[in-house]
Amino acid sequence: MLYSVSVVFRQDFVLVEGSHITVGVTAKPVGGDANKEIIKKLAKHFDISSVNVVIKSGHKSREKIIEII
Repeated sequence: MLYSVSVVFRQDFVLVEGSHITVGVTAKPVGGDANKEIIKKLAKHFDISSVNVVIKSGHKSREKIIEII
């Protein structure tokens, strides 16, 4: 399933509203650290393995499309 994800920095939360998710991350967007944190948080939220969470687009943007396999 595909989700639209918005990222908020300097906060720590996951908010799911239908097919839109807002994720707060504390990692800086350097070297992919923020993307890794997003994947880990979504995997934990949906109780799945992190390999089942894939960023389809928006790797360098606050707006992303994420696929949950």
